[in-house]
Amino acid sequence: MAIVYRLSSIWRPAATRERQLPVLQVLQVQVQVLVMPIMVPPMPEPHVLNQVYHYLPSDTDYLDQLIPSIRDYSVGNRTPQLLQSLSRFAADKEAEIESICNTNHQEFVSSVNSLLRIREGTVSLTAEILDLNQSIQTSTERLAEQKKALVESRGHRQNIDETSRAIQDCLEVLRLANQVHDLLAKKNHYAALRALEELQNVHLKGVTQYKIAEMIQRSVPATQRAIAEAVMSDLNTWLFHIREMSPFLGELALFHTDQRKSRLKERAEQIPYLEHFNLNSAIELVADEDEEYDLLQNDDLQVPFAPLFECLHIHQSLGQMDKFRVEYASTRRRQKDLLLPASVTLVDEGGASLHNLLEEIAGFAIVERATMMKVPDLRSSVDVEELWDSMCQGAVGIISKALHGVDNAESILKTKNLIALFMQTMNTWNFSVRVFDDFLLRLFEKYAELLKRRFSDDFQEIVSTDDYMPMPIQTLEEYDKVLNVSWYAPEASREEQEFPCILPFSRMYPLCCIDIRNFLNQFYFFANDDFSHPSVIDDTLKDALDDLLSRKVCDTLVERLSSQYLGQIVQILINLEHFELACHELELLLAAARSQNSTGTSITLRATEKFRSNKKAAEKRIFEVVNSKIDDLVETAEYEWMATTPPSEPSNYMQTLTRFLSNIMNSTLLGLPTEIKELIYFDALSHAANMILAQPMAPEVKTINPNGVIALAKDVEYLSQFVDSLNNPILRENLDELQQTVQLMQADNADEFYDISTRNKKYGRVDAMQGPVLLEKLTRTVQAPTKVDKFVNLSSRFKKT
Repeated sequence: MAIVYRLSSIWRPAATRERQLPVLQVLQVQVQVLVMPIMVPPMPEPHVLNQVYHYLPSDTDYLDQLIPSIRDYSVGNRTPQLLQSLSRFAADKEAEIESICNTNHQEFVSSVNSLLRIREGTVSLTAEILDLNQSIQTSTERLAEQKKALVESRGHRQNIDETSRAIQDCLEVLRLANQVHDLLAKKNHYAALRALEELQNVHLKGVTQYKIAEMIQRSVPATQRAIAEAVMSDLNTWLFHIREMSPFLGELALFHTDQRKSRLKERAEQIPYLEHFNLNSAIELVADEDEEYDLLQNDDLQVPFAPLFECLHIHQSLGQMDKFRVEYASTRRRQKDLLLPASVTLVDEGGASLHNLLEEIAGFAIVERATMMKVPDLRSSVDVEELWDSMCQGAVGIISKALHGVDNAESILKTKNLIALFMQTMNTWNFSVRVFDDFLLRLFEKYAELLKRRFSDDFQEIVSTDDYMPMPIQTLEEYDKVLNVSWYAPEASREEQEFPCILPFSRMYPLCCIDIRNFLNQFYFFANDDFSHPSVIDDTLKDALDDLLSRKVCDTLVERLSSQYLGQIVQILINLEHFELACHELELLLAAARSQNSTGTSITLRATEKFRSNKKAAEKRIFEVVNSKIDDLVETAEYEWMATTPPSEPSNYMQTLTRFLSNIMNSTLLGLPTEIKELIYFDALSHAANMILAQPMAPEVKTINPNGVIALAKDVEYLSQFVDSLNNPILRENLDELQQTVQLMQADNADEFYDISTRNKKYGRVDAMQGPVLLEKLTRTVQAPTKVDKFVNLSSRFKKT
């Protein structure tokens, strides 16, 4: 019955079976039921059992639901009732099962057989399960052992991993350390420094527990020093290349400045207003903006500053900027000292020696200025200016020594132009050129000295080799050339001038004028827009020109006045006259040039007054020569004061005298101004009259007879006629005393001379002391000459001869 009851639970509806235990568990329960003794539990009340049967999902739930009922029945001593109920319920169910089994017996038998087969399978499965359990237990022990070994291996593996990571970290540190040296070998100094900093600040902190970190940390300062030394080595190489390219850089700078000057000149020719602005002025810089030119980076030259920047950055990173500044400044000072040669020459062809010096200085200074602008922390303006002043002082000293060997003004001018171009170039880079500006004054002094010496020799040669004859002109072209170079204003116009012609001055005058103009031009070649001392040039030029004209021209001409050749003396006077006019023109010319330099003062040359005063000396010398010639002619007079017969014609000396006076008037004195000629004639006639008058007043003349007076009167009359032919009443007055004296000697009543009223009317020009003497010498008788008288006359003639 119990079996039937258990089996009935298997055949419950599908919905109920789905909530039962798994098949294996059901089989295990069924097997246990089959082998267990059959026990009939007490049954509860029928309605309770029915309720449990119908509503509980599983067999186990039966007991769970019956337990409270059992407890209730036991409490009320109703256990027998419960048992009876259960018994009836069981009997009902057994009867139900039995009826089912009777109707389905064959199926039941089959089911029992199946159950038996299932039991056998279950037994075999149980054996297998036990074997499997034993195997699992064995495997579990082995697995435990493997797990223990695995745990141990994991510990070793962890140690190995930690060791591997440590090795990798150390290898990375070593790699970076080697990379630093590799980068240093490749001259990637900044990358090497960055790698070293990364190694020190990042990677070494991860391996501080290892000794390799300590070793590498100790090597870091040495590596930093190696980097600093390597970058300084590269910087020194860069400085050497900069030193090598400095001359070319300076050459480019000077060439570019010269091009700017040419462009400024061209613009000034097109726009005259721009002539008032010099190079480097604001107007010039604005006008030249279209011609921008990078001197440090162009097609011809590139000046790299990357090595300097790298070295600077590395030393900044190392905290060694002060040391780097000192080393860099020391290196540049040494390079500056090597830059200046022991000497230069200023007389070589093309001025290559001075060119090289100035180009090297310019290139060196431009690199310094560019370095200061690009790296203000490295080079201050004080450092750059100190080097610049030192170079300027050294260069000026070297050039000053070379000046002693220069004896050519053109070489000095080339030197000045080159230095001026250098000054303008350095002004562009804001360098002070005061030292060179002061040196230009010394250079100008040397230039002026050489010019003065050269033109002094030229003037000396011109004056000493002149023929002192009026200058003949053959053609109009020659005439124009003379007028262009000389300060001369002819009376006749150019169209009216006939050729050949004679100019009043000698050849020395236009030649000296040419030299004077060249002298002025040579001086003002020095005084262009790059010389800031125009007043010095004006004053020096004035003094030098004054000295040349005074000493080399005027004094030499005055020395020539000692000549006895009247024509030469007259020509000297004429030349002095024209030189005086030239000096006046020069004064105006110098004043105009000075006014352009904003001085605006008048100029007075000492030579002007010297030429003027020496004209008087020349006139006086002409008087002396003419009077001397008159003296010589009058001394040849052979008056026979006691002649027995009167002469039939004037004396020979008188004819020669008048001929001489006529010749000098029409030839020698022809080129003189009219007033000077009249003055010379006036003085000559006055002197001639005095000398003629002195003849009868001579102490050796004791007596004069009428024939002697007639001879004197004929000569005076001849002279008077000659003077009258000159048509100058003023000259006629010079003969009044002589004529009145002759009239007194021929007067019938000589006592009239002693009557003051009569003397003033008829003999007012006769000397009151000489008249009585002459009257005492007069005799009214004419005696025949004795032998003694003839001998005396012959002796006197011989003496005069």
